[in-house]
Amino acid sequence: MGARQGLQIGFFTVVLSGIIAAMIWNTSELNITLQDRTGQYVKDVSYQLASDITARIHWNELSLEQLADSVPRLQDKNGEEEFLNRKADILNFDTLFLIDCDGSTVPENVDVESLGELSGVRTSFEEGKTALIYAEGQNFLLFSTPVYRDGKVEEVLAGIRKEETMQALIQPKSFEGNGLSCIVDSEGKVIISPTDVKPFLQLEDIFASGSDTDTTNAITKMQEDMKNKISGVFTFTAVDSRQLIMSYHALEVNDWILLTLVPADLISGGASVYVFQSFVIVAATIVLFVLFILMTIRFYRKSRRELEKSAFTDPLTGGMNNAAFQRECQRLTEGAPLSSYTVVLLNVKGFKLINENFGIAAGNDTLRHIYNVLKMHLKEDEVVARGEADYFFLALRENNQLNIQLRLDKMIQDINSFTKYADIHYYLTIQQAACVVDEPGLNIRIVQDRARTALRMRKEEGGCAFYSSDLTERMKKEQELNVLFESAIRNHEFQVYLQPKVSLRDGAIGGAEALVRWNHPELGMISPADFIPVFEKNENICVLDLYIFEEVCRLLKRWRDTGCGMLPVSVNLSRAHFKNFNFLRAYADVKEKYGIPDGWLELEVTESVFFDEQQREVLRSSVDQMHAYGLLCSLDDFGVGYSSLGLLKETDVDTIKLDRQFFVDIENPKAQNVIESFIQLAEKLKIHIVAEGIETEKQLDFLRRVRCEMVQGYVFSKPLAPEEFDEWRRKRA
Repeated sequence: MGARQGLQIGFFTVVLSGIIAAMIWNTSELNITLQDRTGQYVKDVSYQLASDITARIHWNELSLEQLADSVPRLQDKNGEEEFLNRKADILNFDTLFLIDCDGSTVPENVDVESLGELSGVRTSFEEGKTALIYAEGQNFLLFSTPVYRDGKVEEVLAGIRKEETMQALIQPKSFEGNGLSCIVDSEGKVIISPTDVKPFLQLEDIFASGSDTDTTNAITKMQEDMKNKISGVFTFTAVDSRQLIMSYHALEVNDWILLTLVPADLISGGASVYVFQSFVIVAATIVLFVLFILMTIRFYRKSRRELEKSAFTDPLTGGMNNAAFQRECQRLTEGAPLSSYTVVLLNVKGFKLINENFGIAAGNDTLRHIYNVLKMHLKEDEVVARGEADYFFLALRENNQLNIQLRLDKMIQDINSFTKYADIHYYLTIQQAACVVDEPGLNIRIVQDRARTALRMRKEEGGCAFYSSDLTERMKKEQELNVLFESAIRNHEFQVYLQPKVSLRDGAIGGAEALVRWNHPELGMISPADFIPVFEKNENICVLDLYIFEEVCRLLKRWRDTGCGMLPVSVNLSRAHFKNFNFLRAYADVKEKYGIPDGWLELEVTESVFFDEQQREVLRSSVDQMHAYGLLCSLDDFGVGYSSLGLLKETDVDTIKLDRQFFVDIENPKAQNVIESFIQLAEKLKIHIVAEGIETEKQLDFLRRVRCEMVQGYVFSKPLAPEEFDEWRRKRA
């Protein structure tokens, strides 16, 4: 071995020794860091668990309070037990019951010892407050809230959640099954114990496990913190010599504390094995390092070529990807006069259905087919690329919209030519948008974004949507409407218009639907078609709906006070409300504020938005809550969605409104049979039915023949301002 080789070996030996020393130091620091991170992780997860438990308990209390508001409204005392049983299932209580001052309960067979002596029940009776207690010896949580009748607490509504359900709630799921939690009070007394019978340490023994000064001090501090509702975390050695982490968090319920116990090596437990493996890997890496360098140099040029190809090639079509398209398009447009090129965006509408119905392979074949057809139609100095998913970009050497449309029509026609040879003719619907490159040096990404904007804001299907400054103006208009919204609400610029509903049995007016109009002092009347879609994109629609509801309540009160006679009025309700489970409380408060009796106000919900099981469950619960508040519910646009019949089976709606599309071709026998079947079904289900959008006498004659209950539409009247509505009503009386 020569001196040079010896120096090289010595150099690598020194480097290796330095690496090993650095790894030992790094391992020590890593253990300290992991321990700190573990403590913080346990504290954060336990805090989230405590917040979840508090939120769930508060939700139970709020649900019970809302239910207590509904109890005095029950007309049938004999139905109280059935009502409570039904609500117990909905609200996840094991048992719901009423107890009066004499100790009598509904239902009568409540299996609770010394019910009248429980402190929570006494608190609800004596102080009129909602209370939560743990019934020691009976192993359940008791929620109780007062029930007011004529301003006095005559009953208490109580709900029971058994210990088993709460045990499942407190069990942490973020510690790989190694965590253990329980709820105690500020004195350390266990309220809800864990369900796991094989914990590494019994939780009740934790206060006796400190054998050193640090642990004893930590437990003493924890006991003081628990009394003061202060959260914390500490590490200690348990009686079985395990290193454990204790986290404690105050719940916003009584003086209860959530204790969470996990192993201290939760995160770092497997680190030692990996550290040893790291030593082996580093040693092997040093040995192979030289070979790696030689191989890297050898294959550098080949790898570079492959990387360039991968970076600019779409793996599905084999053609350009979006990055290559942007680079090539930028080159073409910079070397051509302004407005020589137009960037076109094509989107295959409903492409996901192809994957779902025919499989991923068929979907990929379809995308390759589209790409090949588009490429076949290109001229010299024009390019095409698949952007992402089912989007395609074209750079056409065109600027005339008619020529562009003709070329796109021919492309789409050829794309769909494959159906001529198929047994089932299936046509791809391809949405089109375009932007002319008419600004010098404009980045192609901006041009593509403008094409996307044109596609997103197109007013109608079919044809190519070309980007123009008008689209920018439309976006500015939307922003302006949102800016004007608060002042419009404050200044009562939104006005209620009423469209009558007429009974076909006797020709009498049976009610009205409240519609909104915006009368701006400077802009004049703004069409609902302009502002409703804008407000539905944010929370403004919820504010507007509640505003219109209050205006209707004010109108009903005026009718009652002036002796005109009240009429049922329906108010539209956006689906955005259903993101807030407690939104109906505000409607009930407004109704109560104006003293509107039950049954005069109806909330209209578009049934087509409730298309899955989760949303239908929200609707079912909401309809029940509407009825509890004395509000009726109708399904608007009935029959256009996929869930119509399912909703009728699953919800207690009061009215369905047949969508106007059923009556467009009223002479069609199939349409007549469908309408008549809906009306007969509604009669059997005892649901009111309204035909909306009725405009001709032919439609009206048919609806009379099939005994439709109520009609709304221009055949009787357009939407009217309240004063015009009153006049129309007087003339019809």
